[in-house]
Amino acid sequence: MKLIVGLGNPGREYAGTRHNAGFEWVDRLSQMLHAPLRLEARFHGLCAQIRQNDRDVWLLEPQTFMNRSGQSVAALCQFYKIQTNEIIVIHDELDLSPGVVKLKKDGGLGGHNGLKDIAAKLGTQDFWRLRIGIGHPGDRGAVVSYVLHPPRKEEAPLIDEAIARSLDVWPLIAQGACEAAMMKLHTKV
Repeated sequence: MKLIVGLGNPGREYAGTRHNAGFEWVDRLSQMLHAPLRLEARFHGLCAQIRQNDRDVWLLEPQTFMNRSGQSVAALCQFYKIQTNEIIVIHDELDLSPGVVKLKKDGGLGGHNGLKDIAAKLGTQDFWRLRIGIGHPGDRGAVVSYVLHPPRKEEAPLIDEAIARSLDVWPLIAQGACEAAMMKLHTKV
C-alpha cells in the first residue's frame, strides 16, 4: 500500500460523528507512527509521508468534504504515480453493525458519497476498503442526519474497539499482505 485514505468531513462540528470514522482511524495511525498530519494545499488534505518496508507511504485525510473526496485522492495519486491497487480507503459503513470491521477489494460503493467520488475521479472501483461498521438508522430518509451525528453511548465503544482491532493488522496492510490482514480481521477469536 502506498496511500492510506481516511474519509470524513473537516471541521469541529463533524469531529466524533459516525461519518468521520475514517478520519479517526488515520488519526490514530498517524499517532502510532509518530507521523503528524499537515495541510498540503496541492492535495486538498491533511497528509503525512512515512517510510514503511523501504517504500514511501502517504496518509491522507481529504479536507474537501465527503462528497468531493476524490479530488484530494486523485491529486495525490497523479502526483506520486500511485496505482489504484496501492490505495486503501477507510470509511464508515452503514451496512455493518457497530463493532464490525471488514476489509475488501473493489466491489460496490454502497451509496457512500466519498467512495462514489473517489471511484469517479480515479475511473475505477479497484481499490481496497476498510469498512468500519456504524449501523443503519433503519430509515433511508434518516441516513444523512444519522451519519452526521456522534454514535449513541452504547455504540461508541464498539466502533472504538473495531478501529483498534483493525489497526492491529496495520503491519500486514503496510506489507501489502491485505489478504492475510483480511483473514486475521475477519476470523472470530
